[in-house]
Amino acid sequence: MTYLDERRKLSRDRGLLFLSTSLRNRTQAISFWTWSKIVRALADESSIPEFRTHTLRHLRLTDLARLGWDIHEITTYAGHRSLQTTLRYIHLNGGELARKISHLADLEQRRLQQLIEVSR
Repeated sequence: MTYLDERRKLSRDRGLLFLSTSLRNRTQAISFWTWSKIVRALADESSIPEFRTHTLRHLRLTDLARLGWDIHEITTYAGHRSLQTTLRYIHLNGGELARKISHLADLEQRRLQQLIEVSR
């Protein structure tokens, strides 16, 4: 909220969220390098050294997978050309994978039951 108040003082124009406060390029979009420095400072301040600029992208794509999005949908959303690239971004834990395998086993059991009933 503090930043949004500061942002309104810089510009009320719609558009990019993060604007420069420097005298040299005040109200211009911050550069990739500036964004990287900000994220690095936040990571250091929060004692989470593994937090990087792409961490939120990994989190978003993992959340889409958790919501049941198809890998092709996630790949399109991410703008990747390859499913392999998208798979590097998705980080499901062992419990989540075990639940998915359990659902697969349930599905296989239902199919087996249907085959038994049809063959009678």
